[in-house]
This record gives sequence, C-alpha cells and structure tokens, in this order.
Amino acid sequence: MKLYHGSLEVVKVPKILESDRTLDFGSGFYTTSSLTQARRWVAIRLKNTNHRFGYVNEFEFEESILSSSHYKILKFTAPTEEWVDFIISNRSKDQFKHDYDIVMGPVANDRVYTSLTLFESGFINKSELINELKAYKLVDQVLFHTEKALECLRFCEAIKV
Repeated sequence: MKLYHGSLEVVKVPKILESDRTLDFGSGFYTTSSLTQARRWVAIRLKNTNHRFGYVNEFEFEESILSSSHYKILKFTAPTEEWVDFIISNRSKDQFKHDYDIVMGPVANDRVYTSLTLFESGFINKSELINELKAYKLVDQVLFHTEKALECLRFCEAIKV
C-alpha cells in the first residue's frame, strides 16, 4: 500500500513529532493513501512560510501488518460515534493519551470541524452529527504513533510540489 506524507522537506526517515496543536489522532507521523490530500497538506504548510515548494513523501506500507498481533491498531472505516469520541478526546482533553501503534480513519477537515462545533455546542446531537458526516466524502489518514510503528514504513521517493 502506498502512503503519502506532505511536508516542507524530504522525509526519508519518519519521526514521531509532538505537535503544538491538537490533532485528530494525537501526536505522531501522519500519512494518507490520497496523493491529492498529501499535496493539500503541502499547500497548507507553504502558506505561512517563505518556502517556495514542498514535498510529498511516498512510503510503502505492508498491509499484512494490519492483521498482525505485534501492533495495537485502531481502524475507523467511516465516521462513527467511536470516531467522533476519539477525535474529540484527542482535540479537547489535555491529558488524553492513547496507546495505539497505528490509527487509521477519515480526516476531520474544515467542514467536519464545523459540524463537530455544532455538536459540542449542543445545536445537534451525536446521531445528527454522524448522519451529516456520512454525507461528506472524506479522505483517509494513517497515524504512526510509536517508533515501533514507524518501522513498518519504507521510503520510496519524494515528489517536489
């Protein structure tokens, strides 16, 4: 399986990074199977820098690892109550930490955040939120949360964007 990571630099050796902001699945190394989404991530990073270009780093990920008992994996195939709870916990609970090696699921984009805000403010209930989110076409993201998980990635190439 090909996975992509958008960055301002070539990333031959991925690292677990602690972010200064809250993220959907917590800290770690984020990838996606969508080349288009990775290009968007590069464009977002370029906006507030003096860099003229960035890179989409391509990695090979062996999918058989997903059925391995050596890794603790959490996989969301669609927006569900559990997915919403997990994202809200990662984004709003200061001391929340999970122990998964790899987390997979939909990206919570700007439209999703608007809906989450409506839910958190009490304007819609969780059932209404899930129904609305299922109507969105969401791309995936794969978080490598531990050093052990990073060993599953093999660098292929960096595409200048």
